[in-house]
Amino acid sequence: MTPLKVATENMKQALRSIAVVLVVLISQPLMAEDLLQVYEAAQENDAILRASRAGFAATEQAVPQARSALLPSLGASASTSWTEREFPGSVLPDQNFNDHGWNAQLRQSVLNMEAWYSYRSARASVNAAEHALAADEQNLIVRTVQAYLNVLRAQDLLDSTSAEEAAVKRQLEQVQQRFEVGLVAITDVLESQAVYDNAVVRRIQADGDHDIFFQSLSTLTGITYEELARLSEELPIVNPSPADESAWIEEAMQSNLNILAAQEQLAAARRNERARLAGHLPTVDATVTQVSSVTGAPNFFNADTTDQTVYALELNLPLYTGGFTNSRRKEASALKRQAQELLLNQQRTVIRDIRNLYQAVATDVVRVKARFKAIESSRSALEATETGYEVGTRNVVDVLQAQQLLFRSQFDYADSRYNYVLNLLFLKDVAGTLDDDDLAELNKFTDSSNPVKRLVSLRQRSGDPSSQ
Repeated sequence: MTPLKVATENMKQALRSIAVVLVVLISQPLMAEDLLQVYEAAQENDAILRASRAGFAATEQAVPQARSALLPSLGASASTSWTEREFPGSVLPDQNFNDHGWNAQLRQSVLNMEAWYSYRSARASVNAAEHALAADEQNLIVRTVQAYLNVLRAQDLLDSTSAEEAAVKRQLEQVQQRFEVGLVAITDVLESQAVYDNAVVRRIQADGDHDIFFQSLSTLTGITYEELARLSEELPIVNPSPADESAWIEEAMQSNLNILAAQEQLAAARRNERARLAGHLPTVDATVTQVSSVTGAPNFFNADTTDQTVYALELNLPLYTGGFTNSRRKEASALKRQAQELLLNQQRTVIRDIRNLYQAVATDVVRVKARFKAIESSRSALEATETGYEVGTRNVVDVLQAQQLLFRSQFDYADSRYNYVLNLLFLKDVAGTLDDDDLAELNKFTDSSNPVKRLVSLRQRSGDPSSQ
């Protein structure tokens, strides 16, 4: 076999191998995105968080800017001039000459308390901004989970309303058949029709909300999702740990990022007040000045170049600045009081939120269990009502109400589980203990085998060109 034929056969085998791989890949079902994958996308693409990071990067520059007043500074200048000198009525000749020169000065602050306290104030402000950024990063976990669960909640509501619509439709068909043979009155048909029409409206609303919440998640992550993993039924519903409200409050006082940021802001305000008070104090600078000048004009020493070096200590004492320094001191004092009140308000708010969320989580645990039992109770009640309707002891309205109660109980159970997850995350967020590990633990209880699929929006169904 010639080398050309060998190369051709090798290429054909390679193409066949690639084709087999592509077939295998295409035949594999696409896995639904889980909570952790959505969060990773949000970390990269959330515009609010990226804006916070950019804002922090800008705030960081306050430190080198304030420190610059304590570090040496070097400046230089140069000049040149041309002079034309005439002596009318004199025997002296006219003089035309050029003067030029340069000077450089090195300045180092020796004593400047205002600059020192301003530098420390800037460092505290950057620390506060760092805590604020960490709070935004922590809050992204909550926003991601909330947007994600809103999609799942919308799907459960759609499932509930769709099931209700189908059940009411079957009931309406049965009632119409009974009416046609004279077993029920026309009022049963009308009542069934009214309930069915309302069920259709609720299903349409749930359909629209389903698409809206998918869009909201896309706004957060910058990605359009087609499938999302559901929350598994195996998710444990347990009381918060530790089971002590005061322990959560104590932890929040030490770890809540907004409190830490407010404390740093207070520290910055105190140092800023000291800086403004120091504005009344003298400053001392050490300078070294080098001057070199060249003149073309005649002079006594018959020299055209002059070099000079000056070493100096400069003392500056502000005696009166039109009230400017005193006004800045009063301003700083008021800002310090403001920071104190904001810190106090933040602490009180955190205590309130911890207590409310701790109670909410404990209530959610009981509510989830109760609503799970309510499903079984509603199902038994529906079966009994349908039996009563068959034997004539119940009317069609009773049956329809029992159906609605069952479907509402099913949705309420799912809704209570989502509320439990969110309230627990909110509690940890306020306590300052929420981190990526909590999200990873929650992600263990997502189920990609039964995904929530994005529906075609109503505008796309109606052929609206703007939806394409």
